[in-house]
Amino acid sequence: MTEEFDDIELMDADTDSDGQLYEHLRMEVDRGQEPVRIDKYMSEHVQHSSRNRIQKAADAGFIQVNGTPVKSNYKVRPGDVITLMLDRPHYDTTIEPEDIPLDVVYEDDQLMVINKPAGLVVHPGVGNFHGTLVNAIAWHLRNLPSYDPNDPSVGLVHRIDKDTSGLLVIAKTPEAKTELGAQFFNHDTHRSYQALVWGNFTEDTGRIEGNIGRDPKDRQRMAVFPPGSDIGKSAVTHYRVLERYGYTTLVECRLETGRTHQIRAHMKHIGHPLFADERYGGTEILRGERTASYKAYIQNCFKLCNRQALHAKTLGFVHPVTHEQMDFTSELADDMQALIEKWRNTYASLVKSEGCG
Repeated sequence: MTEEFDDIELMDADTDSDGQLYEHLRMEVDRGQEPVRIDKYMSEHVQHSSRNRIQKAADAGFIQVNGTPVKSNYKVRPGDVITLMLDRPHYDTTIEPEDIPLDVVYEDDQLMVINKPAGLVVHPGVGNFHGTLVNAIAWHLRNLPSYDPNDPSVGLVHRIDKDTSGLLVIAKTPEAKTELGAQFFNHDTHRSYQALVWGNFTEDTGRIEGNIGRDPKDRQRMAVFPPGSDIGKSAVTHYRVLERYGYTTLVECRLETGRTHQIRAHMKHIGHPLFADERYGGTEILRGERTASYKAYIQNCFKLCNRQALHAKTLGFVHPVTHEQMDFTSELADDMQALIEKWRNTYASLVKSEGCG
């Protein structure tokens, strides 16, 4: 058993599933075992796992006891058969170095900051076991004896979606990953995104609060639940209007938390899905005219940027060794920049004949 729990939260976020569950782990509780929570028991008996990952797996319904899904507070009994059932077939997830170009923004002996292009999957998963950012990092650091891409104590500190572009930090040492991971967990990092969203805002700034959890109607999508709910995890997004184009708006989003699809789910929740975000309804014409020319215009916009218009623009953290404040900024990806320029240049002619949508 190696890293089966590593992708529980994001395992099917950007891939399709056939709905079938596949056995990845089977273990029987020893005779004489005292009753103990299953998350504690498994974290002590499964190599390279953590209690947090096991809790995520149980919350997602992937941990079964005697064939029935259980929650993380279930207390194991002697003779219980515990299985980990995931919605992907078992696959050799050994990470091999692959010669894939990297845009390295900063690098020292402790960490790297990378500007990820849209379309590059961050970590191997269902349907994407090769050609990922992790494979590229393994190649870039192939001559560093201390870096093992299959060791979960080094590598990615956080993630962004496949079709989101922008900044990520990678830890080269266990100490760096522990320190940086604590900063992300405690919300001590500074991250901002730029997004083009559907619709016009009545205000210039706002705050979105709502728990984010797996959508019960579509497991590949996240949904927003009331703050304080026992469903999902608490999430807060702050936004600020940068430019208005009548039917779309360029906004800056700052995260207090870093949940799966947080900006995408929060923006849809308040009625402003990200432009071209198919999973969250952004590929529908949600604002504006219904003329043939306008529909053609929108289709041309989708061709310019055929993914959610979201870019991780800034990233700030304290260096794990020098304790210096590190702040990075990246330019918008070319496709998103072209999309914004198109809206900026044609805004006046698009809205002059009627009110803004």
